[in-house]
Amino acid sequence: MNKKRKIIIDTDPGIDDAVAIAAALFDERLDVKLFTTVSGNVSVDKVTKNLLKLLAFWDKEVPVAIGSGRPLLCDAIDASEIHGSTGMDGYEFTESKYELLTKNHAVIDMYKTLMETKEKTTIVAIGPLTNIALLLRMYPECSERIEELVLMGGSLARGNTGVLSEFNIAADPEAAKIVFESGLPLTMVGLDVGEKALISAVDCKKLKKMNKTGEMIDQLFQSYRSGNLDVGLHMYDGCAIAYLLAPEMFDVRETYVAVETQGALTAGATLVDLNGYLEKTANCRVCVDLDSGQFKQWFFDAIGKCI
Repeated sequence: MNKKRKIIIDTDPGIDDAVAIAAALFDERLDVKLFTTVSGNVSVDKVTKNLLKLLAFWDKEVPVAIGSGRPLLCDAIDASEIHGSTGMDGYEFTESKYELLTKNHAVIDMYKTLMETKEKTTIVAIGPLTNIALLLRMYPECSERIEELVLMGGSLARGNTGVLSEFNIAADPEAAKIVFESGLPLTMVGLDVGEKALISAVDCKKLKKMNKTGEMIDQLFQSYRSGNLDVGLHMYDGCAIAYLLAPEMFDVRETYVAVETQGALTAGATLVDLNGYLEKTANCRVCVDLDSGQFKQWFFDAIGKCI
């Protein structure tokens, strides 16, 4: 039997984060060693509460470490207009697993997990990259223990927060710049493929009949404002887990990616140099396309594994 892939999930739940977390927790090929939280979709306190509610809902025992409550340098932004004021509006959770909270800052527990785990560990970052940047600055030696960093963020072209900036990068451009320049094995699963990962109202009718997780996610989707149910809701964060488990559904290019931090109108933009204009060595694997049909089948298979 193949060994499970060890992962740390850095997250800011977030409705589409809930989909990604469900897929990761219930897939036998993944071993989630640690969750860390970061300010993003809403405040770090709220996203941490949301994560603890999800873990109670599924009765899963994974440590949770609270991370950064603000970006490195810029003013904080959030996405409460997309996810609701709590970050997961739409479903009434009855319990939270506060006993899973660790006493350390997320960066410390990330470092300890990386250094104490026998195999190299993959980090899946589905929120702003503040915690990851701090980890790399505080503990540069841990880079050798990271198998891969798969991040949901960035865009090949236009953005969803600024004209050219995707939310997770725009929320902390300086952190993103540190990460993209780190030399880590990076895979960027960005806005472009997320916009092809669609779940519609028809899909939701099927979803809510599958199991209690499907019912819960269906209710969250009724409050989710990333896209619309008629055309389809975007499963941005789910794509990061899908890439780990079914990379064949993605078209991937190795290229150089730079993050703009100084532009008055373009801070947070990811410059994905597919044509080699910058004459820089590739620093990232970038998902440039997605088979939407394969993704939808994967999505239903993933939720079908849940309780």
